[in-house]
Amino acid sequence: MNVIIAGGGRTGAQLARFLLKQNHNVKIIDNRRDVLARIHRDLPTEVVVEGSPVDLAVLNQAGIQDADILTACTTTDEMNLVICYLAHKEYNVRRTIARVNNPRNAWLFDKTFSVDVVVNQSAIMAKLIEEEMSMGDMMTLLKLRRGHYSLVEEKIQDDSRGIGVAIKDLNLDHVVIAAIIRQGEVIVPRGITTFESGDEVLAVTNAEGAQRLAEILARPGQKVNYADPGDES
Repeated sequence: MNVIIAGGGRTGAQLARFLLKQNHNVKIIDNRRDVLARIHRDLPTEVVVEGSPVDLAVLNQAGIQDADILTACTTTDEMNLVICYLAHKEYNVRRTIARVNNPRNAWLFDKTFSVDVVVNQSAIMAKLIEEEMSMGDMMTLLKLRRGHYSLVEEKIQDDSRGIGVAIKDLNLDHVVIAAIIRQGEVIVPRGITTFESGDEVLAVTNAEGAQRLAEILARPGQKVNYADPGDES
C-alpha cells in the first residue's frame, strides 16, 4: 500500500516507522528544519520529502498520483483540511485521514473538505472514559424525587452470571427492568427475555434491589458493593 504522511512531527514519524515495519511504501512530507533533522536520523532518506505538504510540486515528488491513503497530521487544522481537499479533488486519492488539533474545529472535518476518517484525540479519550465507566460498575443515572428508588445502568460482561437466564427466573425483588439496549436497539423486556453479553440494562430499583442486580450481572467471583448515592450515612 502506498501511504503519504503530511507532517513529520512525532505522530507522523511514529506512524511512518510502524507502516515501514509492515512493508508499506511510505513518504513523509515536512518543511521544518528541526523536524527534518530528526526524521532524517530516524527514517531512511528515501522516505523523507522536504517541502510544504500543500505545494503541488512537493506532493507530486512524494508520488501522490499513486497514493492509496493520505494522512494529514500537521500541527494546524487549516493545513490538514487543505491537504485532504487537494488529495481528493486534484489527485483522486482513495482515502484521506486527518488529525484534529483543536477539538472546536472538529465539525469542519467531514466530506465537505474530503476528509474520510477523523482522528479527534479529545473525542477518542471521552469515548474511552464513557466506555470504561459503563464497564463492570453500576451507574446511578437518576435519583427519583419521591421514595428511595433510582434509575441505574449496568453493562453486561462476557462471563456475567446473568447471561442466558430469563428475567422472571432471576428473583429480582424491588427491581423493574425498564429497558435493554442491545447493539444500538432498545428492547422492551418481558419475563422470558434473557440477557446477552454487551447488553446495557436500565432498571428502576432501590438500594437493596440494585445490590441484588449488580451481584447477578457481575462476573463469577467478582465482589460487588452498590453504593446508594442518596445514602449519606
